[in-house]
Amino acid sequence: MKRSDLTEKILDIKREKGWNWKYIIGEIGGMSDVLIVGALLGQMKLTKPQCEKAAALFGLSESEKRLLNEVPLRGTPMPPTDPLIYRFYELVMVNGPAWKALIEEEFGDGIMSAIDFDLEIERLPDPKGDRVKFTMSGKFLPYKYYGATGNNQALGYKEE
Repeated sequence: MKRSDLTEKILDIKREKGWNWKYIIGEIGGMSDVLIVGALLGQMKLTKPQCEKAAALFGLSESEKRLLNEVPLRGTPMPPTDPLIYRFYELVMVNGPAWKALIEEEFGDGIMSAIDFDLEIERLPDPKGDRVKFTMSGKFLPYKYYGATGNNQALGYKEE
């Protein structure tokens, strides 16, 4: 079975049972909502205890359960064609240079980790139309200045 086939099976069961993501997340638990949904959609992996819960919930076979614990091939084709996902791509294309400049000014020469990372999604009621709030928190990873010797700065942390 391919990972995409398992994703379709999970989505079929979700539809058939009339479950929402909040219910499924509550049954599996143990991690961020985004990570659990991402794993069930084939972009992340679940821990073995979570795989047990997911297998029981969805009635999965032993091999399907194991597949949820394998490291997936992550990502989507670029540029994304789904309008909602494309808007995030657009946010990065338009705002990315400013985000980069502000992060580097505050932290130094490095990146924000997408691995050591937290993400929360929140609904903010608004009389003009509810708003979607994303809170991202990623560890700052300074570039290593390889070959640095003596008192030379070895990592790209902000110089004071």
